[in-house]
Amino acid sequence: MALDDCGRLCKYTLFIFNLIFALVGFVFLGLGLWLRFSESTRAFFQIEEFNSSTFVIAVTVLIITGSVMLIVVVFGVYGACNEKRCALLTFSILVTILAVAVVVFGVIAYSSKEEIGSRVAEFYSSIYLLYVANSDPVLAVTLTFIQKLLQCCGLTGVTLLNVAKETCPDPDSFWEHIKMDACPGVIVDVFNRNAPVVIGLFVGTGVILLLALICSSILTNKLKTPPTPQYIIQIQPPPSQLECIPTSTSISYSYPEQKPVVLTPLTVANNPVVIT
Repeated sequence: MALDDCGRLCKYTLFIFNLIFALVGFVFLGLGLWLRFSESTRAFFQIEEFNSSTFVIAVTVLIITGSVMLIVVVFGVYGACNEKRCALLTFSILVTILAVAVVVFGVIAYSSKEEIGSRVAEFYSSIYLLYVANSDPVLAVTLTFIQKLLQCCGLTGVTLLNVAKETCPDPDSFWEHIKMDACPGVIVDVFNRNAPVVIGLFVGTGVILLLALICSSILTNKLKTPPTPQYIIQIQPPPSQLECIPTSTSISYSYPEQKPVVLTPLTVANNPVVIT
């Protein structure tokens, strides 16, 4: 079915949205699966005492979130590219659930910012201790990213006591060569000081999901089945009601039915005699 300019704009917007959504979903799912089945982290899931730890809960949330995002992407891309209303309706329902969940989780994170901050700090500590015990390169990349983002170093911040100093960011001053901020304290402080920013990120994500929902609804309406055309049956009036308009170019003649003419042959007796 041919789409107008508004329909095409919504179609391309949904495609770009799902592309970004797919990249984030693959990152979440890949990181969660690696943390779940890696040799260096498998012990957390095999020991019963660690089943309720922040690390195990965070890895489970990563796997579930990545899987849900990829499922949403499948319906969104299929519905937008192939212009299927059923897939777009399913995509709209899933996006609505995600938008509500993101906003609710943002409100909960804002109201419990201290507890959430301590949980995230505990998650960082688990990653740090795993790297110290196994020196896994993927854990090194994760630590480097977190510490450079927060400008912190290790559990204590003391450079001489840090056994993973290669993952720390470059010091900005002479004092930071000796002592930097400890990452667990920085994480808790970030959640306490920047709680409005955190909830703003959740609300912003919900707004983006809402825009995707609006585009999906518009595209779904554009793909509605067109109405069945109505046919008008015209009945020809009787000959008595027709007006006969003679024209000079169309004249019809009728001839009465005639009997065939039979010619009898002439004989000698019937031939006339000419007397001179």
